[in-house]
Amino acid sequence: MVDDIAGLRRVLDGCRTIAVVGLSAEWHRPSYFAAKYMQQQGYRIVPVNPRYDAILGERCYASLEEIPFAVDMVDVFRKAADVPPVARSAVAIGARCLWQQLGVHSAEGVQIATDGGLDAVVDRCVKIEHARLFGGLNWVGVNTRVISARRPARP
Repeated sequence: MVDDIAGLRRVLDGCRTIAVVGLSAEWHRPSYFAAKYMQQQGYRIVPVNPRYDAILGERCYASLEEIPFAVDMVDVFRKAADVPPVARSAVAIGARCLWQQLGVHSAEGVQIATDGGLDAVVDRCVKIEHARLFGGLNWVGVNTRVISARRPARP
């Protein structure tokens, strides 16, 4: 399981296409806010939600298996009980990371992902971690616990 600064930085550097399972089209929902931020940072967002045709200008898919191109990260905005089947799908499509958002922690999902060779991140927000590790939060006075005189290169 990835839970250190170097590992999180490696995942965020290497995973440029993010399938967001449970992405909502409602602007005030956390999933929309996080996905929009990541999209603005240059990541390709792939919405996975059978309720919508498109979100954030991207075609929406009903499942991970329907996505016709490679996905690097599967970002889960679903309850913990829904994670194991998503983890199996992430392994099946060849994703490199299963990321469970804040408040989501499925030990079974982590086991499925890691057994399938994926990195696993739990109970963390991809937007918050990106901003913390790549220079977004420190401008508003948030202690990012990353001290350096040199700003890391942006992905």
